[in-house]
Amino acid sequence: MTVRQDTLTEAPLLEVSDLGMTFPAPRGGLRRSAGIKAVDGVSFGVAAGETLGLVGESGCGKSTTGRMLVRLLDPTAGRVDFEGKDITRIGQREMRPLRSRMQIIFQDPFASLNPRQTVQQIISAPLRAQGTDAAVIRREVRDLVGLVGLSPEHLERYPHQFSGGQAQRIGIARALATRPALVVADEPVSALDVSIQAQIVGLMERLQRELGVAYVFIAHDLAVVKHISHRVAVMYLGRIVEIGDREEVYDRPAHPYTNALLSAVPLPDPVAERARERIVLLGDPPSPANPPAGCTFHPRCPKVQDICRSEPPLLRISGPGQRQVACHFPEN
Repeated sequence: MTVRQDTLTEAPLLEVSDLGMTFPAPRGGLRRSAGIKAVDGVSFGVAAGETLGLVGESGCGKSTTGRMLVRLLDPTAGRVDFEGKDITRIGQREMRPLRSRMQIIFQDPFASLNPRQTVQQIISAPLRAQGTDAAVIRREVRDLVGLVGLSPEHLERYPHQFSGGQAQRIGIARALATRPALVVADEPVSALDVSIQAQIVGLMERLQRELGVAYVFIAHDLAVVKHISHRVAVMYLGRIVEIGDREEVYDRPAHPYTNALLSAVPLPDPVAERARERIVLLGDPPSPANPPAGCTFHPRCPKVQDICRSEPPLLRISGPGQRQVACHFPEN
């Protein structure tokens, strides 16, 4: 499936503008007026039926961003337009009908499934919340378990009776119960074995083809993101530093951080793997409670210059495509 880049200039299913999340500073730490910017001015769009991969190191703000997209967290800045409606400006009563159109899959399938409920009860919960008729629910649930590769005999079992991969299939079935237009997948395979990861990613790709659902696929594993995504956004310390078509980002990374991340992804060719140069970043990411001035990546950047220490780079188009990069000196 190919999604054109210019679809986003027409009518994106999801449009995020200058999204921000500032958490209160812990007591006894920072001064009272300060806060911790977990997400700082994030903007992107997602077309219907498209997958946007959102990648970055732990603590970069990608999961916080995902939770704001479906209003599990209320942003402190910016807006989220879903199907043309700004959902950050509406109350829970107005939000309720939209819940069926947007869903989320969590990282730990067992933590997200009620251990006291059967699979039948878990998958049917979103449909019951929407007031769906009981006979329709029974039919829909049976269809859903088949769709995700489970059997009708599994419906009366409990989560502890399943493997991790099977439990994630249950979570996927629950997320798709209301036939949403958008699913935020928050590290959906990181807790699974590699072989099971491939099965779940393959399942999600098939379901996208069959149902036309759009994904925001959040992960730190760039190999998985490359396999499933049409476009990729790279986050660092609460900001997007590069976003563009998958081939552009992976084949010609423009931001030094993206380049460093990709240099750590193993290559299937042993000769090419031995020949390439690994880029090792110095130090750890700065604390979002005390970010550096200028470009937040400059303390670890191998290309840092004076302007990087004083002026934050803007996210702007770089190169012949629509790829955007926040760097004063992007790669050609």
